[in-house]
Amino acid sequence: MSSQGVTPQSEDYARWYNDVVMKADLAEYAPTPGCMTIKPYGFELWEGIQAALDKRFKATGHRNAYFPLLIPMSFIQKEA
Repeated sequence: MSSQGVTPQSEDYARWYNDVVMKADLAEYAPTPGCMTIKPYGFELWEGIQAALDKRFKATGHRNAYFPLLIPMSFIQKEA
């Protein structure tokens, strides 16, 4: 790990990505194993990336597919 606490991209790309997201405070780990909660600014960035990629996919004749997301009841109760 580098002095900034970020794994070098060349060493482990997935870990580097998670390190950057966490250092930038764009998301946090959720209580559900393997899940993260995207914070508002992180979600805003994701929406921009999604829109750009959507245009590229559709330009090739492909369509999007969405799958249900399971949300723990504790999250719903917390938001209430």
